[in-house]
Amino acid sequence: MNVLTRMVEGFSRWIDRVAAVIIALHARLSPSRAVELIEQDAGVFAVGASGSECVRIGEDGIAGPMPEGLAASRAELVLRPDRFVFRPLELPRRAGEFLDGIVRAQIDRLTPWSAGDAVFGWSAPADIANDRIVVTVAATARALIEPLVRALTGAGANAIKVSTVIPGAGPDPVAITVFERQLGGVFEARRVRRALVGILLAAALVAGAATVAAVVIGGDMEARQSDIARRVAARRTALRANLDAGSDSVMAALARRKNETAASVIVLEALSQILPDHTYVTELRIAGDKLQVVGVTRDAPSLIRLIEQSSHFTRATFFAPTTRSPADPGEHFHIEARIEPVHTPHS
Repeated sequence: MNVLTRMVEGFSRWIDRVAAVIIALHARLSPSRAVELIEQDAGVFAVGASGSECVRIGEDGIAGPMPEGLAASRAELVLRPDRFVFRPLELPRRAGEFLDGIVRAQIDRLTPWSAGDAVFGWSAPADIANDRIVVTVAATARALIEPLVRALTGAGANAIKVSTVIPGAGPDPVAITVFERQLGGVFEARRVRRALVGILLAAALVAGAATVAAVVIGGDMEARQSDIARRVAARRTALRANLDAGSDSVMAALARRKNETAASVIVLEALSQILPDHTYVTELRIAGDKLQVVGVTRDAPSLIRLIEQSSHFTRATFFAPTTRSPADPGEHFHIEARIEPVHTPHS
């Protein structure tokens, strides 16, 4: 719980600082006419460095002629040094980066007031010996300048700056700003703060929506990719199975044809063993399981018997008439037979 509280407080301080920077930049980029009011006596202020015109500023407002151009201008109020307490403050050189917090923390030690009851500022750091710096702190009671701020606000000033000078500083006095306020500064700071918080919340919502969309779309895309990969794998398996089945069927057909069809070399060898020496083959045709032999022999009918007796052939017969020519020594025969397979196919 303490960690969460510190985080919230740190975020709030960061937002306030950013808002203050934005307001300061806006004021710098949109400068207004400055009217300088230099305190001469208690409550009497000279308008400008010339001092030709004076006004009295008190709790009842501004007495006397209204300074020209004060309305909608930046009022720079320079108070007498005797209204302030001045204290030197020595610090290590590295502490120069944290002067705001250091001075604020030590106001109650350096002055009669607490940080909430005082307005204060400090001069620019000056280097001293032993790697140290010194600043002059000027402070006064907040209740002392509030009537002056109310009077200037009522006169229409859009910004108020209160400062003083270090007494005895010579011809070029060093000014110390102790108070600055933009007219309606609280409202502006709150408005800028709300705008910053709104922008951060909108950015967080957009980032959250983008993250959710990325998760949802990414999950959907991953599911689609998985489904596509599954379908591709199934298709590949099916194609491989079809290829394997086709290969098996082709191999089976080849094996069956091998077993059922005699090789030409085997047919020629078997036929050469059957035919007698006086028989000459002039033409041999093998078509599937059918053999056709054309040639010349002395005794054609005996060839039918010899072929039938072989285990390689069956159904031997003449498919054309047997003829004899006076010039030839034998008969011209035309015999066909069925070729028996070398191996019986397995069932």
